[in-house]
Amino acid sequence: MMTAGSAWPPGPAGACRYLPIADHGLIGDMRSVALVGTDGTISWYCCPRFDAPSVFASILDADRGGSFELAADVPARTKQFYFPDTNVLITRFSAADGVGEIQDFMPIVGDPGEVGRHRLIRRVVCVRGTLPFRARVAPRFDYGRQPHSLSLRDGGAIFESPSLSLALTAGTPLEADGPDVWSEFKLREGECAVFALDRLGDDVTRRSCPVAEAEEQFTATVAYWRRWLSASRYRGRWREMVHRSALTLKLLTYAPTGGIVAAPTTSLPEQVGGERNWDYRYVWVRDSAFCVYALLRLGFSEEAAAFMRFLSEHVSRGDGGPSGPLQIMYGIDGRTELPEAELPHLEGHQGSAPVRIGNAAAGQLQLDVYGALIDSVYLYDRMCQPISSDLWEEVHTLVDWVCDNWDRPDEGIWETRGGRKNFVYSRLMCWVAIERAMRMAGRRGLPADTPRWQRARDAIYRQIMRYGWSDRLQAFVQHFDDDVLDASVLMMPLTKFVAPTDPKWLSTLDALGGKLVSDSLVYRYDPTTSPDGLRGQEGTFSICSFWYVEALTRAGRLDEARLAFEKMLTYANHLGLYAEEIGQTGEQLGNFPQAFTHLALISAAFNLDRALG
Repeated sequence: MMTAGSAWPPGPAGACRYLPIADHGLIGDMRSVALVGTDGTISWYCCPRFDAPSVFASILDADRGGSFELAADVPARTKQFYFPDTNVLITRFSAADGVGEIQDFMPIVGDPGEVGRHRLIRRVVCVRGTLPFRARVAPRFDYGRQPHSLSLRDGGAIFESPSLSLALTAGTPLEADGPDVWSEFKLREGECAVFALDRLGDDVTRRSCPVAEAEEQFTATVAYWRRWLSASRYRGRWREMVHRSALTLKLLTYAPTGGIVAAPTTSLPEQVGGERNWDYRYVWVRDSAFCVYALLRLGFSEEAAAFMRFLSEHVSRGDGGPSGPLQIMYGIDGRTELPEAELPHLEGHQGSAPVRIGNAAAGQLQLDVYGALIDSVYLYDRMCQPISSDLWEEVHTLVDWVCDNWDRPDEGIWETRGGRKNFVYSRLMCWVAIERAMRMAGRRGLPADTPRWQRARDAIYRQIMRYGWSDRLQAFVQHFDDDVLDASVLMMPLTKFVAPTDPKWLSTLDALGGKLVSDSLVYRYDPTTSPDGLRGQEGTFSICSFWYVEALTRAGRLDEARLAFEKMLTYANHLGLYAEEIGQTGEQLGNFPQAFTHLALISAAFNLDRALG
């Protein structure tokens, strides 16, 4: 028997405290995602796609952001885990009189008529004893800037704002509280209640979600993720962590175009209380290209092919912009305009203002993206299938541009806002761009201006060796004309620019280990010695920590590499997810989860496994 009551006094939607960034799980349908806290609250959700304005954003402002609360209504211990080998999230509540769980997922829809619904299902089940639950749905449309109206209908509610309407189907009675709804109900062992949130529009009408339909969609969603993951070829020591990273990267893929977002959130701080808060809901060429490498390593060729289609169909290659023929990032639909703005009405996660939408770094010159992109094309051509003649002509055009422009200062991989410099990493990746194109041309007999390309490639090599090396530090440095260390040079042996046992490289590895590494965690650089135009400090950069593992592996220092890798795994959250950075006390910092971190974990695990045998 299922009972409903009205005694629960609903408090303000933002009365709850901020959960740490790491205390969240991720669900999605490859068009958008939701963050679900260990307390059962959905604190981040954008509809109908990653970069749409938020509906729930209490992770950025507990009072004004909006949330979907659902939890046991008695003191309870909570545990959160994924249904094995899927992106279906389970949040379990254990109390004195019973055990219950919330099963959160977004169905992967094959029916074209249902794609626009963007359904989010929350299935509540009592598995032992009896347990009371409470729910409160408090959307705040357009980052909390648009008001909405509420109308209660049979078995649900409709929230209507000027730009978006959502329908809530509920298996329990709902009551209104201003523009929000709430419910209090009790379940006995074996009983369940379903909440489903749908987008409404001209193409999508209101439809209920009875218990039987929720069960069917649960089963179909589980089957989809398990079928996808079964294509993985990885059978190594860290299978669970590698597969969780692969599932996360798949969730960050925008299915209609094949673009991969850097992270599904905006403005989660790199330092709590600081200003290093950015919008990562876009397709960085660099991040996506590295994702292609990681997924190809595991055997997921369809995702690589989808990204190649994204490049061909959605990325325009003009040559009059400040960043040359490529931007460093694009919208998930390929758009080039990503104007940056601040939202002063939101206080930011734990008071970390400003909250930003859009990203002004889109107009920066970052020469390294050319190397990352062409390297991914090279790997796709070698590991998946030969690229088309049209794509080769585009690669040829890009390499010709690199040959003319590699010797320019730029903002670099870290997107500094402190002025352009001659960054060693940017030079390195220009070398990669030309070298990989020469390999493709040579292997397949493709037309190329080989003598010109070779002259440029060799000139870059000599310049790095002459000006990128510090005799005082006995190490390769961040940029020319200064003695500043930077973790990005860890990519030198990974890209085969230097041998992993070259004396200069081994000396660099020791220098980085002494200055930028803290118990296996790696800082990308020291802002006090290399000002980046921003106030405050930051945590260690997790992708650099995994690069360090891989550099140690390739140098033959396997015991150190394995220990560093195992230590890094302890900094994952309870689900195996990583944000961008790790703070001083081990907390996750920055946007969450971060594609860059997970792709680097896959690469480090793959190469370490192979070296260990």
